[in-house]
Amino acid sequence: MSETTVPVTRTAASSAVSPVIAESSTARGRRARIALRTLQVVLALFYVIASALPKLIAHPSAVEGFDKMGWGSAGMYIIGVLELAGGIALLIPVLQSVAAVALSGLMVGAFVVQLTYFDGENAATPLILIVPLGLIAWARRRHNADLLRLVRRRV
Repeated sequence: MSETTVPVTRTAASSAVSPVIAESSTARGRRARIALRTLQVVLALFYVIASALPKLIAHPSAVEGFDKMGWGSAGMYIIGVLELAGGIALLIPVLQSVAAVALSGLMVGAFVVQLTYFDGENAATPLILIVPLGLIAWARRRHNADLLRLVRRRV
């Protein structure tokens, strides 16, 4: 019995890393894209409405918390603006991954603050938010190259 061998050539498509499910053109990939986009919208709404807005309108609960930490209204407005910017940036394709990373960093800070100033009350919330933010940062990481190109073009 003889075997015939056929030379195998590598094409650009076969040598490339397999595409992320959320970016594939299959039905599964489409559902993943929709789910990821929905998650981004929900998180953006959370950061803009539930988190940044009370700080930016100086809601008494936000003022009380920042006064307890000794950060005052300046700290409250700075954190509010960062959360607002991050929430909006989650919806802008070229900024999605960077926004998710930045908001994750903000949540690490929020976790530390919850532990140190508030005896761990609600400390799980920032940790829980880091999980979907990490997923967004990873799934949208290819947009970082686009952002880098834009920044280099302007410099």
